[in-house]
Amino acid sequence: MMKAVLGLEDGTVIKGTGFGAEGTACGELVFTTQFTGYEEALTDPSYKGQILMFTNPLIGNYGVSGERFQSDNIHAEGLVVREACKKPYHYKSTRSIHRFLEDEGKPGIEGVDTRMLTIGARERGTMRAALITGSDDGEEAVDVARNFPQVTDEELIARVTCKEPRFIPGAEGAWKGSDKPKHAVVVDLGIKRNIINNLHKRGIDLTLVPATTKPKEIAGYEPDMLFISNGPGDPEKAIDAINAVKAFAGTIPVAGICFGHQIISLAMGARTYKLKFGHRGGNQPVKDLIENRIFISSQNHGYAVDADSLEGTGLYVKYLNANDRTVEGVSHKDLDIFSVQFHPEAQAGPLDTEETFFGKVVKVLGGDL
Repeated sequence: MMKAVLGLEDGTVIKGTGFGAEGTACGELVFTTQFTGYEEALTDPSYKGQILMFTNPLIGNYGVSGERFQSDNIHAEGLVVREACKKPYHYKSTRSIHRFLEDEGKPGIEGVDTRMLTIGARERGTMRAALITGSDDGEEAVDVARNFPQVTDEELIARVTCKEPRFIPGAEGAWKGSDKPKHAVVVDLGIKRNIINNLHKRGIDLTLVPATTKPKEIAGYEPDMLFISNGPGDPEKAIDAINAVKAFAGTIPVAGICFGHQIISLAMGARTYKLKFGHRGGNQPVKDLIENRIFISSQNHGYAVDADSLEGTGLYVKYLNANDRTVEGVSHKDLDIFSVQFHPEAQAGPLDTEETFFGKVVKVLGGDL
């Protein structure tokens, strides 16, 4: 058994059993309420710079297959769970959660009171933390949590974006419409594979471009749509993506998911702010204010759009979070600009909103549903 300790910047010390790789992980400690989908969550680039904690008490029971990865590797800095299953059972499993973290060089800690930590985060807000495996020195962990060099939001984006443009043709024969398949330029701020898959399977040609791509370069691809992806950090720091939206708004359709939703809102003149502890999980209720319907959605974000700041931007609130009434999606009154804060593509997670969002993408591009 490997010693392990989790230290928070407020002085909280939690000792447990380490698994995965031996070492130190630093970042914000955030919690997710999803029961399944740990493969998806750990490999989601939006968790870069964060230590991920699951509120569900048992994680890893169906093992790791690799079929649902959202990127090539784990992006969460470390993992905190009540119990990590040592002997998973599933016919597609190729390794345990223990081996997965070890292979990826990421530390994990189990045997801790995740309920207490979650209540603490809800009461005091998200805090910086340090997870150390191979040691149980609580003072060291707290000291590291308080003093580790924080990665800037610009650096977080740079670590998860693609390094060079990449073209992905739409699925052959999938585009439905009188015109030829449409082409979307996707600003990759840490895009999840399922977003790419959902655009691809509807026959849309994609060009993924790095986060620092300038509007002039994007124009050179002659896109029919500009799409802004999810990603980590503060949306205000994604300057080039904001400028891209400003440049193309009103000339071609613009759409985005999660981080992309925040960036589109900023580009149109709205404001964003950091939530106390964020929304992360697969059970977030969202209300469609236009159709008067409730959806259950998957979410992963620490920032939100200020509803009051939308006045005068041309944007209106289409979706609201039914729990705390934060903005979950906007559309423009006159232009083909729309975005959602939740993840309509998420797996594992409810698929209530997949066709609602991606169907609109197809419709705006002139395709048939």
